[in-house]
Amino acid sequence: MMSPRLLLFLMPLLALSGCASLTGISQDEAFERPPQAVELTEVPYHPQEAYQCGPAALAEVLGWSGIEVEPEELEPSLFIPERKGTLQVELISQTRQRDRVPYQIDGSFDAIMQELEAGNPVLVFQNLSLRWFPIWHYAVIVGYDPEAERFILRSGEHKRLETKLDRFRRTWDRGDRWAMVVTRPDQLPASADANRWFRAGADLEQTGRSDSALRVFETGREKWPEHAGFHLGLFNLHFAAGELEAAEDAIRLGLTEAEGNHGVLWNNLAGLLMHRQDWDAAIDAAQQAVASGGRFADNFERTLEQTQCRGDQDCLDQLARQQEDSE
Repeated sequence: MMSPRLLLFLMPLLALSGCASLTGISQDEAFERPPQAVELTEVPYHPQEAYQCGPAALAEVLGWSGIEVEPEELEPSLFIPERKGTLQVELISQTRQRDRVPYQIDGSFDAIMQELEAGNPVLVFQNLSLRWFPIWHYAVIVGYDPEAERFILRSGEHKRLETKLDRFRRTWDRGDRWAMVVTRPDQLPASADANRWFRAGADLEQTGRSDSALRVFETGREKWPEHAGFHLGLFNLHFAAGELEAAEDAIRLGLTEAEGNHGVLWNNLAGLLMHRQDWDAAIDAAQQAVASGGRFADNFERTLEQTQCRGDQDCLDQLARQQEDSE
């Protein structure tokens, strides 16, 4: 049995360990620019049951994006009994399955404020306890009050939970500052980055949501026409759908607007022209790709050789054998 004296020594140690930080953070330190007062009062609220904050939080941001769904509908796909909770990868997967974009934002207070001021609630991951004894939790930030220095959250049994900036910072830090917004495929997040938005479209394509991926790429191309990825993404989707004219338009626009990866664009155009059996034009496009060089130069050379076969199967078979021998 533990002696009373030892118990007295342990109590202050435990009390001290409950402090995640001995110094707070001020509003001026947290934000690069003064935050504005904002509250998205129309964001739906779903009270959570024990361990089911993930389905409730996702239902709230999906509802705000125009997809009405109850937490009970999401629970079978999200809740993992063994973990008594939900994995972030499942939140992301279920968002894509409903043709919405799960966009992970930067782990900064300014990114949160950008999204709130643009009308996007932010789903966040918190640890409400200690790192060595975590209580994982999902909540939705719907506002910020700069006068009180408090975030406003849909959280658990609270439709409107006001949380001091530093209290939120500590719980969010312990969740590795994970946060995401849910948008329509034609709606850019306020803090969107070109590469991350392109990746969001590519992930939708890989999960079979081609129509949504198409809209993501179109939205990205309109915002960042210099980014070759959006032109290539649209080319691939149109080509896979047999829309050869639209695919060619996408790749040629990329050659006009994109600031890099012209070799890849020319190479893909050569492939399309081969498909059409337009051999002279295909050879010209392949030569342009080879002239561009870069890390895919070997691929470009193989494409040029294929175009020069002009569809002759014996020639193509010989090229295939040569490729096998060289590997």
